[in-house]
Amino acid sequence: MNPVVSQPRITLGSAAARVIAGLILAGAAVGALWVVLAPPVHGVVALSKTGERVHAYLGNEADHFFVAALLLLGMLTVLAAVAAVAVWQWRAHRGPVMVAALTIGSALGALAAAGVGAALARRRYGVVDVDAAPVTPDNRFHYFTEAPSVFFGHTPVQIATGVLVPAAAAAVVYALLAVAANRDDLGAYPPQESPVIPGIAPAPHSVLEGEVAGGEVTGGGVPPAGR
Repeated sequence: MNPVVSQPRITLGSAAARVIAGLILAGAAVGALWVVLAPPVHGVVALSKTGERVHAYLGNEADHFFVAALLLLGMLTVLAAVAAVAVWQWRAHRGPVMVAALTIGSALGALAAAGVGAALARRRYGVVDVDAAPVTPDNRFHYFTEAPSVFFGHTPVQIATGVLVPAAAAAVVYALLAVAANRDDLGAYPPQESPVIPGIAPAPHSVLEGEVAGGEVTGGGVPPAGR
């Protein structure tokens, strides 16, 4: 039995605004944590015999761009899933408005994480300027450490992937919780009674379960054959 939920102390709009603001702040915190965990990229600027500057990455260091972007996406997806479960516990405000708040908040949180992460990474590792690299005929190699990437690339589709995947994860988790609910109104406030169709009385227990007679099971209250 689910107890009837009482009237909430804040409005649905205020609750949605709090969810969005909380996800933005959590996204910024994820971005700061990502800077600590994401692997940087090591490379070299070399001066060729013709005087041309060559920019290259050491070994498989270029793979760190993908690893760092995938790490941020995974952290944001986990944040979105946890947020969906936490918001579901706010029973009085369950419903489509909270789904919208989760989706918008997760997307804005991803943008906040990317912005904070990119800014802190640039501050920590600096910017690689190939033309200003201190290479000379006597010292032809300059090694550097480059900041990791927050997205898989610079195209709109690649950026949208990093922003929309966490939002979709939050919506899917919340939808699964809603499907598993045993009330049509999700237990939210105000509670909604199940609709009653006029002229149709609820079926008696014997009709729903069927009757057992003479070792035979019959449904709909129909007596067994031969009676």
